[in-house]
Amino acid sequence: MFTPRLMSQCCSSPALVAHTLNVRTWSVDSGDLCGFKASLVYIDTALGKPREVFRLPTDVTACDNRLCASLHFTSPSWVTLSDGTGRLYVIGTGDRGHSPEKWEIMFNEELGNPFIIIHSISLLKAEEHSVAILLLRIEKEELDMKGSGFYVSLEWVIVSKKKEDSKKYEITKHHVLRGKSVPHYAAIEPNGNGLMIASYKSFKVVSVDQDLEESMDRPEKIKEPLYYWQQTEDDLTVTVRLPEGSTKDDIQIQFLPDNINIKLKDIQVVEGKLYSSIDHEGSTWTIKENDGLEISLIKKNEGLMWPELVVGDKQGELIRDPAQCAAIAERLMHLTSDELNPNPDKEKPPCNAQELEECDIFFEESSSLCRFDGNTLKTTHVVNLGSNQYLFSVIVDPKEMPCFCLRHDVDALLWQPHCSQQDDMWEHIATFNALGYVQASKRDKKFFACAPNYSYAALCECLRRVFIYRQPTPMSTVLYNRKEGRHVGQVAKQQVTSLETNDPILGFQATNERLFVLTTKNLFLIKVNTEN
Repeated sequence: MFTPRLMSQCCSSPALVAHTLNVRTWSVDSGDLCGFKASLVYIDTALGKPREVFRLPTDVTACDNRLCASLHFTSPSWVTLSDGTGRLYVIGTGDRGHSPEKWEIMFNEELGNPFIIIHSISLLKAEEHSVAILLLRIEKEELDMKGSGFYVSLEWVIVSKKKEDSKKYEITKHHVLRGKSVPHYAAIEPNGNGLMIASYKSFKVVSVDQDLEESMDRPEKIKEPLYYWQQTEDDLTVTVRLPEGSTKDDIQIQFLPDNINIKLKDIQVVEGKLYSSIDHEGSTWTIKENDGLEISLIKKNEGLMWPELVVGDKQGELIRDPAQCAAIAERLMHLTSDELNPNPDKEKPPCNAQELEECDIFFEESSSLCRFDGNTLKTTHVVNLGSNQYLFSVIVDPKEMPCFCLRHDVDALLWQPHCSQQDDMWEHIATFNALGYVQASKRDKKFFACAPNYSYAALCECLRRVFIYRQPTPMSTVLYNRKEGRHVGQVAKQQVTSLETNDPILGFQATNERLFVLTTKNLFLIKVNTEN
């Protein structure tokens, strides 16, 4: 039996508000249920007697260099498992919500040094089933004399069903990426077409399948722009290289106030809406001696510099005038300085480091978020996260990639990756006010999570304490800010649960209604959201 100690306070008011959380515990060893009764007893916090569904076929205790076993729930009917010795298992579980059958090993193979599983997905393409798994291992680098002497290996393994045998699976792809820091976040896209990694140090592909390696070894042809263009404040000049033997009869050019259409021997070179309007009657074109077509466009809005010739067209290249670049740099010179604070006596200096608190100081190195294409393994997107500290990741929608939460100033923002939207791959879906600032003061924090409906965020320390931060809710009574005198319409509440155990916390998971806290001996269930 245990007694949870509970505190609750309003972030916007010094008054304490009494709240109760119903907490129950389940003994991992015996399965007996015991608990503490708060103001009410909730039957839905009870757990039934456990049922064994899988047992490792080999004794892993004999391995000296083993890691803790890691398990990832790939889909409602598939599980991937690492036994900690370097062996990978792909297991069919049936429908875990209804199937009473034991789990069946569909694939197992020794893959070298011990590893952990950080993500996996189930794929069904053209009636062929496969499982994509992301493995992580830390390996020693003998030649590294200046660094830590270790490197991080991310292995993207795809296990597919054999065509001639409907029950046997084999490894069909095995890609290896290497970096110098453990990634904060790494996940495979739901369609298997890409991989996203957030880390301090970038990752590079070091080993690929033979067929992909041959295609990567072939030098990529550099695509020459279809046209070149340059501009002044009054006009634009477009240059197109003519095919050998071209005559003026092969050239078709149409000028309109807001559009342009250029064809060479029925080949479309440029067509579309211009960035701004032109004087189409004053625009001309001529054939130069060096087989070049030169087109002169007169701007209607003089002085306006165009960032592109045709809206959305990427087939041309802008040639910048060195004199224009020098003039722009001179105009921006007053915004830069060689000194950090060139005028310290100014009334409002740009920054005073003495006013910063310790939790306001960010890491010197900045993280980056990269996407690798699944077919070419080339980087397609890179986002510099800057000083936006990574906090945690959580699965909000099982059909999407895991979300990741970043600190933005004092707040914590939750981002959802979308692999189907190449131009807008990351969507902001939730904000936890002041959570970025509050969590920085928790020196012993171990796990971080939030509810899938964003109603609360929670973190736990290495031992005993669990902190719950709820979203702001309307006040039932009138409340005013004492300093500013303004009416406070919403208040965010913080709650703390202290578990009567000194066993280390090994796992932490949040649902919309409950928090699950796993220690070495017990599984604690905390009822977070109730009607009260």
